Amino acid sequence: MPHLSPFMKPLGSNFSNGVNFAIAGSTAMPGVTTFSLDVQVDQFVFFKERCLDSIERGESAPIVEKAFPDAIYTMDIGHNDINGVLHLPYHTMLENLPPVIAEIKKAIERLHENGARKFWIHGTGALGCMPQKLSMPRDDDSDLDEHECIASINNVCKKFNSLLSEALDELRLTLKSSTIVFVDMFAIKYDLVANHTKYGIEKPLMTCCGHGGPPYNYDPKESCMTSDKYLCKLGEKFISWDGVHFTDAANGIVASKVLSGEYNIPRVKLASLVPVPKSDD
Repeated sequence: MPHLSPFMKPLGSNFSNGVNFAIAGSTAMPGVTTFSLDVQVDQFVFFKERCLDSIERGESAPIVEKAFPDAIYTMDIGHNDINGVLHLPYHTMLENLPPVIAEIKKAIERLHENGARKFWIHGTGALGCMPQKLSMPRDDDSDLDEHECIASINNVCKKFNSLLSEALDELRLTLKSSTIVFVDMFAIKYDLVANHTKYGIEKPLMTCCGHGGPPYNYDPKESCMTSDKYLCKLGEKFISWDGVHFTDAANGIVASKVLSGEYNIPRVKLASLVPVPKSDD
């Protein structure tokens, strides 16, 4: 399946298999970034209205009307909100989570009001295992867990996922005509670290495209995006590409687990939500 065309680049785009409203670095909380989740939902509403107006005028539209209730609405957001509070005391980090969850819940409700019926919602991953976080100065290693990830950060991530899962439980009671799936991304991504040898990964906590060498090969002053000097050739041996994002190999493993349905609540596969085209016979 090809990548979804971005809404912000309409010229030459093909929206027949979906639209991407995501923006790099965006947050669920409004006012923190320019294109926060509420703005992305606004863009969807505008896009849908534009399509329906075109159809009503007898013109061709990027997406047919029936596609909107049939579509799968995916969200993978909240990581940047968590990143924004990691400098705070632990209890304050936890206090900042409910408003983020409330924004995600509000976005789902608004999408439902505008015809969405199938929701595929990702929790956050194990941010405490990212080389970027691990390379930050610390007094000692007392906050590292058995796999040498930062326990306090991962505990915040797990609390976020718990609150998100509870919010989705509540939405299933009120949005009865909908299918709402929660995907436990923390379990998927932490397993890559905990059982890395099973996946052929040799450096679970090191950056592939980085600088500085062991233990994390990460230097915030030396981005692999500014030079190919430190590009690595064995991405399949690493989880992290640049200290923040996963390698293609790691993303492939994650994708297969997401599609398996084993980490989902309820345990449904993504393929089961895709409408089967009717035969012309």
